[in-house]
Amino acid sequence: KTCVSVGTSDRVAHTVFMPLEDAALRRLADKYGEQRQLLILFGPPGAGKGSQAPMIVDKLGIPQLSTGDMLRAAVTAGTEVGKEADRVMKSGALVSDEIVLKIIDERIKQPDCAAGFILDGFPRTLPQAKLLDQLLGSEHITLVIALEVPDAVLTERICGRWIHKASGRSYHKKFAPPKSLAEGNGMLDDETGEALEQRKDDTEEALRSRLQAYHAQTVPILKHYNKVVVRVDANRAPEQVSSTIVKILPL
Repeated sequence: KTCVSVGTSDRVAHTVFMPLEDAALRRLADKYGEQRQLLILFGPPGAGKGSQAPMIVDKLGIPQLSTGDMLRAAVTAGTEVGKEADRVMKSGALVSDEIVLKIIDERIKQPDCAAGFILDGFPRTLPQAKLLDQLLGSEHITLVIALEVPDAVLTERICGRWIHKASGRSYHKKFAPPKSLAEGNGMLDDETGEALEQRKDDTEEALRSRLQAYHAQTVPILKHYNKVVVRVDANRAPEQVSSTIVKILPL
């Protein structure tokens, strides 16, 4: 396969992960006829990952694994690595790559990952990608879907978002404005008339920083997985993006 266009930390440098045993891989191969489908979904903030991931899960029948969800599940389950992560988070420190990789290692051995999985939010850096390769052993990432949207469009999508904090109701200055805006009264909640707020991460300054970090970190990762990367133009209606993704899925 080739790259086509369709529309760490030093602390973990010596971490060694035990890959799935050959016998387990043979059982998977016997059942599915080939190696598991191991996908990574990339996309900057506002690219539409939240809309596309459930569709991919439904089409392939494999789970979407986000680092945040896996961390919370491990803590709730009280596993050894979950307890380790809980201690770190309660201390106010950042969870290390080593702990995240341990949690992924634990999670991808669960029965629902027998046919594969979709990683969302990991790896975020090239060193993490190399550690993931080490963890997978004789397996390898089979498809990387990179959703691409111009930064200017992302700015419009994200910086136009407003919320009513008490209820969680969300609005968008352009795409889903509150009634008050047309009436010339600013951004007010339709039901209560209370002032709407923007999340701190939804300001132009915050988004600019997030996008700079995303591009700087993602380019090396996509280069690392070059042979299995498919870039998808996500600057379109969600259903059009979904239609393109379906065509590249291993169905």
